[in-house]
Amino acid sequence: MSFVVDRTIGPDEFRELLSTAALSFRGYNQTNLGRTQELLAHSRYGTIVADYLERAGKVCFDCTGRQTNLVDRVQRGEETTLESYAEAVALIVSMELAQLRLLREHFQIEYRKAMVSFGFSLGEIAAVVAGGLLEMEDALRIPLSLSDDCIALADKVTLAVLFSREQRLNADEVKRICTQINAEGNGIIGVSTVLAPNSMLLLGQGGTIDRFREELNRSMPKQAYLRVNGGSWPPLHTSIMWQKSVPNRAAVMMQTTAFRHQKPEPPILSLVTGKVSYDSLNATELIHQWVDHPQKLWDAIYESLVLGVETYIHVGPEPNIVPATLKRLKENVEGQSRASFGMRALSVAAQRRWLQSMLPQRTALLRATAVQQINLEDWLLEQKDFLS
Repeated sequence: MSFVVDRTIGPDEFRELLSTAALSFRGYNQTNLGRTQELLAHSRYGTIVADYLERAGKVCFDCTGRQTNLVDRVQRGEETTLESYAEAVALIVSMELAQLRLLREHFQIEYRKAMVSFGFSLGEIAAVVAGGLLEMEDALRIPLSLSDDCIALADKVTLAVLFSREQRLNADEVKRICTQINAEGNGIIGVSTVLAPNSMLLLGQGGTIDRFREELNRSMPKQAYLRVNGGSWPPLHTSIMWQKSVPNRAAVMMQTTAFRHQKPEPPILSLVTGKVSYDSLNATELIHQWVDHPQKLWDAIYESLVLGVETYIHVGPEPNIVPATLKRLKENVEGQSRASFGMRALSVAAQRRWLQSMLPQRTALLRATAVQQINLEDWLLEQKDFLS
């Protein structure tokens, strides 16, 4: 699905828009192939795609001891599962980097001229590689070496979306409820991602999501809602990762990883901080925190608008979270902006009180109505007339 509306962008325009563009790298999901099979079978792209998949598969084998043939998996169109989480990690990161290589090799588009980059969850690892701080193989060894522990920690973990249709969520109250439930000793629950002021992702072990719902109904009745998502999820970006000492073990591995001591190009908005925080020396500390700190997606998107980003280029197979978040933000801001006159307008405004209270202070949000989004794998497969 393309997020560019009503027109085609050619390589020349793509090259020009980079200076006000953000590269957005996707993270792990329950489907991870996207259009990789088409890119691999492409007469001009296939060699580069296969090379990246083979390199990532070799690292996967080195770290897990299990035979890994990502090229064969993609050719068969076989999706990854939680049990093949290591292969999913290798597939996503390698394809994100392969897509950028295709831009450079076939269209002479230098992605490092983008204004900024950021990655949701696993996407931050790809952003660090794309920014020149690590080689792909070195970056992959850290999550792949710990992938079996991530699978084990995913046992009986539930993902839920906490949201409010009107008010901003009270982050302190959410934290208080999680802390109270954790102290009961029947599993750990925590915020994994802040999607927006009125929306968060929670990950909880055992019955902790149900306990959260009980406490939510007591403390915030008719103000917030909880929707459970199916499937099993590695509990990254929560303190559940402490149970197998994953953050500290990752930090120990990074002490002997060959980071380049330079500022990344393009600059990286870290979802650990929600700011452009990577410098020439702190990548180890930020990735250490990345393991168990909630993802500040909202802060990063807002910061990108403040910086003046006009185009979001979504890198990787079948991007989902960031495109959907930007689309929803655009619709909400447009609706709030139209809600100026009449009883119906007042009703619409009341439904977005969380946004209404922010717009006077955060005028950068108004830019969300004008941004465009490009799904890179779609763009690459549309360029039949421009291939060099």
